Amino acid sequence: MAHLTGHKRARYVRAMFDRIAPRYDLINRLMTAGQDMRWRRRLLNKAGLPGRGRLLDLGTGTGDVPLAALRAQPGVFSIGADFSEGMLRAGRARAGGSGVRWLSTDALQLPFPASTFDAVTSAFLMRNVIDLERAFGEQQRVLRSGGKVVCLDTTPPGFTLFRPALQFHLHRVVPFLGRLIAGQREAYTYLPESTEGFLPAEGLAECIRAAGFRDVDFRRMMFGTVALHWGRK
Repeated sequence: MAHLTGHKRARYVRAMFDRIAPRYDLINRLMTAGQDMRWRRRLLNKAGLPGRGRLLDLGTGTGDVPLAALRAQPGVFSIGADFSEGMLRAGRARAGGSGVRWLSTDALQLPFPASTFDAVTSAFLMRNVIDLERAFGEQQRVLRSGGKVVCLDTTPPGFTLFRPALQFHLHRVVPFLGRLIAGQREAYTYLPESTEGFLPAEGLAECIRAAGFRDVDFRRMMFGTVALHWGRK
């Protein structure tokens, strides 16, 4: 997987997420000890949606973020977008799924006019896109003035006392869970590869600023292996 780039990488990632969709949520809960849902709630808090605001969640997977937004604010117009049809099918089947507008689309070419949304969010998407500059540019384009971009993603672990334990978790525990529960060790070997090959938190913040966002900041979590970034148009 590490040798793939561009559209070959995109096709690989789409097919991989299609395969793991049925067990995706369960494995996420197990490998983060349930922390992923708390991180998504923090993401929504940073998004600061108005009561009847418009939310676009990119790389929505099975819809954790738009579903949580609707539970917290039933008046929100919530779109869950992903390029994996397998993930979208799983999302539509979830309790409350009928309240989300599900959309199959590419994060590099969003089918919306400018200034459409109050917030654009993503959780564990950005390390998978093949062109970060273009992806953030599209998010900036479809946001209204003052709208928020918020992204949650893994980040390369730094040099801390916990590094050996983190490396063991990424390279041993995560692939083991992928094989045991989903029968997809290869897909969950991709996670540590894509994490360690991604930008550090400071680099991703600079990428967001370069797309024209202001008030950009971030918060590290889970011993520095996950980061929440945000900015304003």
